[in-house]
Parts: sequence; structure tokens; C-alpha cells
Amino acid sequence: MPSYAELSALLAPAHTVLLTVECQQGVVGTDSALPELAKEARTSGALAAIRRLVAAAHESGVQVMHAIAERRPDGRGANSNARLFRAAERLPVQQLSGTRAVRVAEPIRVAEADLVVRRLHGLSPLAGTDVDALLRNLGCRTLVVTGVSANVAIPNAVFDAVNLGYTAVVPADAIAGVPSDYTPAMIRNTLALVATITTTEDIIGCWKRPRRAR
Repeated sequence: MPSYAELSALLAPAHTVLLTVECQQGVVGTDSALPELAKEARTSGALAAIRRLVAAAHESGVQVMHAIAERRPDGRGANSNARLFRAAERLPVQQLSGTRAVRVAEPIRVAEADLVVRRLHGLSPLAGTDVDALLRNLGCRTLVVTGVSANVAIPNAVFDAVNLGYTAVVPADAIAGVPSDYTPAMIRNTLALVATITTTEDIIGCWKRPRRAR
């Protein structure tokens, strides 16, 4: 764990972006296509932690970006080269463009200044999307990664961020996966090797700390 001073410097609002991954109604909402994952996101406190992080980012001037996974009704452009994609096609709730399923889920509030980036393909919110170009145009150096799932999209996002030259920060209590004991094991054995692991409370503390008068 970095020191408070190190974490504060890493999370300076001017060069930090908070990313929420697949925090959408059809994934973590009450009408989720993946009820086990949705339940874990809520009962673990991850969704509540993300809400707090987003609210703190809005108050502190940190840019917020929401990464949404969706598909066209005709499926054009969607992957079919893995078991996960083929299983998703048979789920009772589809993440179709323009539907409630692809809206950011409550209790997360989307502000006017937030960026919402949608993808029709793949497993990562960064690979082959507008996210990298937007981050660079925003002057981002530190990417705070939150959301679901710890099984697939979160490690993809962290690895891609690191490969693209960003410093990844992961609040361990603001991501979720299934089963519940998988997430801490994945953080300890994988993400901790490439990302700065911290907590929601510590991030909010850095963003809310009093600024010294000049």
C-alpha cells in the first residue's frame, strides 16, 4: 500500500479519471441478465462504494467515465468467438442499444460532465474503443478502475490501462465478481502485481483533503 502522500499525488484530480465498468441496469441492476453478479455487487457493498466514489469525484473535479457494454438488436459487430459471448446471446435480458439495460444503474448518478463510452464488441472497455483517446485528451495519467466483473472486464481494463502507459488504481471494495471469494484472491494474486490497490475511503480522503493556501 502506498503512503497517504504518495496516494494523494497519484490521485491528483487534474490527471485522474474514475472509470466505472459495466455498472449498467442489465448487469448490476434489479433486472440483471446476471442476477448472481448483480446480487454480489450489491451485497458486497461494491455498488454503494462506486456511488460514493462517483459522488466524491464530481465534488472534487475528477473526470468520471462510464464504460457500457451493449449489442445491436441484429448482433452486427458482436463477438461470437468465445463461450461467454455465445452464452450471453441466450440470456433473458439482452444488453441492447437504447434500452433500459444499458443505462447506468442506480444508485450511481451520471453528471452532465461525465463521459459515457459504449462498446459493441470484446471483453475490455479500453481495447478498440474511444476510451484511450479520450483519456489522453483529458491529460489522464492515473485511471481508477471500478465495477464488474472481477472475473473478466476488470482485469482486462487494468491490463490494458497498464499496457497503454496509465497507472491503474483499484479500490478493492469497489469491484465485484463471482463467486464472492474469487475477487479478493484475484486482487491479491493478479491485480496487486500491476495496479495500486487501495480502498474507497482512502481515495475519497485524498480527493477531499484540505488544500494548502498558496
